[in-house]
Amino acid sequence: MDKFTQTNGISLHYLDHPGEGPTIICLHGLTANAHFFDGLAASSLPNRLLAVDLRGRGQSDKPETGYSMADHAADIVGLMDNLELDQVILAGHSFGGLVTCYLAANYPQRVSKCIVMDSGFMHPSVKEIIKPSLDRLGQRIPSWEAYRDAVKGAAYWQGYWDTAVENYYRADVQSNDDGSVRARSHPAAITEAIDKALAEPWASIFSQVHQPAIMLHALGPFGAPGSMPVLPATQAEETVNALPNCQYKTVPGNHMTMLFGDNAETLAQEIMTFLEES
Repeated sequence: MDKFTQTNGISLHYLDHPGEGPTIICLHGLTANAHFFDGLAASSLPNRLLAVDLRGRGQSDKPETGYSMADHAADIVGLMDNLELDQVILAGHSFGGLVTCYLAANYPQRVSKCIVMDSGFMHPSVKEIIKPSLDRLGQRIPSWEAYRDAVKGAAYWQGYWDTAVENYYRADVQSNDDGSVRARSHPAAITEAIDKALAEPWASIFSQVHQPAIMLHALGPFGAPGSMPVLPATQAEETVNALPNCQYKTVPGNHMTMLFGDNAETLAQEIMTFLEES
């Protein structure tokens, strides 16, 4: 499944999950990697899935600068050109949902439908919200086991863990010669991606997404019971209303668990229904 392609001046890594019907390109969240969609790839969704490591993440190249929405979009268009894909369905989670909408608005002929997962207008204090994730990126962790145990105990997993989750986190780090590990993503790249995304005119961009779209919204608490979801209902509604042709569906789980285990199968069923009806 592991493949690489040269696009927009970088080497882009992606996972090619074979299937039938229109190709779906899956775009992960801000600090995630392509393995975030392993649960969806193992579901009953029949389509070919191309899960991409966005630039600066996973096994894709990590230039010092160049993390604007235009940069991310050009990478994906280059991937499509290299694979001779004239048009695809885009599925983006969180930050990947914003890249999805940016691509649909700026390359309308290349995108047939949009699947937006737990994504919407960026909160102005997003850097404060994800500070724990940014702090983790800069750390040297003594071992893979120590890293795994730390993330496994995060409140937002609520005790949930399986092989797909573990594989996702294993792909998130690189090993050093002494057995220690460090996250593959660099804090400076993620910070630039946030700053560039915050500067985009999202209301205008969303208004130009005329393709059929669906918002899949996870209302589960992101943390201990009683915590708020990552995407509040009012913010999700704002985004749905800003997209000219967008359906809205709630799905089980929270921002992370929505794409793993039984929740991934529920997500697959919602996606199949959307693709059949739109």
